[in-house]
Amino acid sequence: MRILVVSPKNKTVFNFRGDLIKDMIAKGNEVYVTGPNRDFVEDIMALGVKEFIEVPFVKDNTSVSGDMSYLKKLKGVMKRIQPELVFGYTIKPVIYGSFAAKSCGIKKVYPMVTGLGRVYASDSLKTKLVRQISKMLYQRAFKGCNKVIFQNPDDVKEFVAGNYLPESKCEVVNGSGVNMERFYRSDIPEKPVFLMVSRIIKEKGVLDFAKAARIVKKKVPEARFIVLGGYDSSIGALKEEDIREYVEDGSIELPGEVKDPVSFYGQSSVFVLPSYYREGLPRTILEGMSCGRPVITTDWTGCREPIADGVNGYLVPIKKPEILAEKMYQLATDRKKVLEMSDAAYRICQEKYDVKIINQQMRKIMGY
Repeated sequence: MRILVVSPKNKTVFNFRGDLIKDMIAKGNEVYVTGPNRDFVEDIMALGVKEFIEVPFVKDNTSVSGDMSYLKKLKGVMKRIQPELVFGYTIKPVIYGSFAAKSCGIKKVYPMVTGLGRVYASDSLKTKLVRQISKMLYQRAFKGCNKVIFQNPDDVKEFVAGNYLPESKCEVVNGSGVNMERFYRSDIPEKPVFLMVSRIIKEKGVLDFAKAARIVKKKVPEARFIVLGGYDSSIGALKEEDIREYVEDGSIELPGEVKDPVSFYGQSSVFVLPSYYREGLPRTILEGMSCGRPVITTDWTGCREPIADGVNGYLVPIKKPEILAEKMYQLATDRKKVLEMSDAAYRICQEKYDVKIINQQMRKIMGY
């Protein structure tokens, strides 16, 4: 079977879909991948992909002409390759990938909604308008799909209640899964080290992490707080000056973006993600659990799903750095609790979030 994967960003192909693509290929399929530029093409091809096709588009662009150009190019790719199955993920690849597949007569179309993003997390006048347009486009796109794959039940409820699609067309999987061999469990360091892995954008809770770190640092001076990630150009991106004061006073460390974060998980004792972005199910949470790290995250769509509060981590309200600091302080001063939660995090990850389990679910849904 020829499978076309329509991706929004090249790095996500091997970071988030690499194990899925390898599984598709292992089952005897040919996999083709589209992406917006030529970044990381060697990493994509190393997965065993048959061909990478550059199909440019701007992620945050609301230009009608730009989107129509993207749709036209996707149609051209599909007419040339003639895939038997199309799998797209994130809003534009889902919508325009599904439109293109339907117009080309492709019978198997299985998009994945990997969270609803900023458009569904804000109630500004502009985002309300964009949300209405997105709804109309989603509704039309979903009509040509066999099933739509979601990563958390909250997104399913919202889309079904909003008449985006019938519940019978929805499937839920436990996120993207995590490769537990790559993100391996290691010993917890003696001193408390709190790690956040994220793009440097406001809705991910970067400032909340920094504020909480400053509070805890005054009580536990030996504690370290690391934000691992790069500055972003999308809407909501923070600039260097927005967090400079927290770096300069030693509240947080900011090593930048790295290709392989495994060593940083190994240096940490607790993983933290105070997000209020409309997540699907953050892979970084699963990476932390796979490495045997307790997780402090928000009681928020997607983030809450893997966490049993008080068992393998803590759930905190969004935009409440003071409460986040309380939970950080508890784990900075209670190593026994950290070790107990470490065991629970690793066990839960093994039972529900190992990528082998998720790939089996995806294989069953898509029939590849």
